[in-house]
Amino acid sequence: MASSELISTISTTDLVPLLDSDQNLYMIDVREPDEVADWQIPGVHNVPLALLESSVDEFPRDGHLVVICAAGTRAQQGAQILASHGISSSVLVGGMRAWASTYDVVTGGYGGATVVQVRRRGKGCLSYVIGAGETAVVIDPSLEVDQYVRIATEHHWTITHVLDTHLHADHISGARSLVARTGAALWLNPADPFSFAFEPLVDGRAIELTPGIELTVASVSVPGHTEGSTMYQLGEYAIFTGDTLFLESVGRPDLAEQAESFAHNLFHSLHERVLPLSDDITVFPAHYGAGVEVHSDEFVARPLGELRHSLPALALGEDDFVRWAIENVKDRPPNYQSIVLVNAGRKELSGEDTELELGPNRCAVA
Repeated sequence: MASSELISTISTTDLVPLLDSDQNLYMIDVREPDEVADWQIPGVHNVPLALLESSVDEFPRDGHLVVICAAGTRAQQGAQILASHGISSSVLVGGMRAWASTYDVVTGGYGGATVVQVRRRGKGCLSYVIGAGETAVVIDPSLEVDQYVRIATEHHWTITHVLDTHLHADHISGARSLVARTGAALWLNPADPFSFAFEPLVDGRAIELTPGIELTVASVSVPGHTEGSTMYQLGEYAIFTGDTLFLESVGRPDLAEQAESFAHNLFHSLHERVLPLSDDITVFPAHYGAGVEVHSDEFVARPLGELRHSLPALALGEDDFVRWAIENVKDRPPNYQSIVLVNAGRKELSGEDTELELGPNRCAVA
């Protein structure tokens, strides 16, 4: 068999379901160790391109080998090396650059409404379409807004409101683009420094999806990650916590250079606004980190009661919490200052700005 016949390609979209279902999947990332340590697809085996040929005996001959790099060039070279040893493999088209904009969705019912969780797998970003009857609300949309329009169309919903939980620092918000596309109302917390037109939130303001089902603003301000951090509550069933509470941690308080005061605010937000809620209410965060397992057809979400017991930080007193939050933040999101300027409306979005998003999210206290 010719070497070229041993090399195929696979898209990131086609790779996603295989992460759960293909027991023979074996991913080889041929980037350098520092690149992989910074950002990777869960489950990869890192073998730098320069060491690949000397490592071929380590790879399963009966496996489904997928070769990965930053954009595809090194992966193609790696596949050619494997083919020269009679090993077939698939090159991940676009590499990690394509992985950054790869999505899947999970859909389920809560309190008579339908929740669609849109997962941006390469960034750990989560956004939501919540609909009932003929109406839908979108929370924390990413820049690729076609998918939210498509979801609404498939469910015969009209998007009436677009909400961001806070001024994002790790990815470019699609809120304004989605509003321009749909004519929906844009609701934001004015405590964050947005410089464009929007409807300011007031405490307890409600959106009626259909008679008897409201998406309510659970708190105009749960400051800590940002001053304008906001949560949205779907009855007694679900809470969309933004970057205030994650499944593995809480939002970092240091991005505005006021880490100590923001950490104190975050403690009070958690203990006065979040933890008093029912153990049964489901927490839907805006992000997830590398330590959170993601599976097809399962929400990235947990009952608050589980998080109350699984996150030690939630049991700390205020001073210990503040100390922990300050001491355990790691590297800040790459290019976060430029991303904030775009999301605040203080810098025009250009094609080059989408490159600012590459890499993992770093919005949680480690």
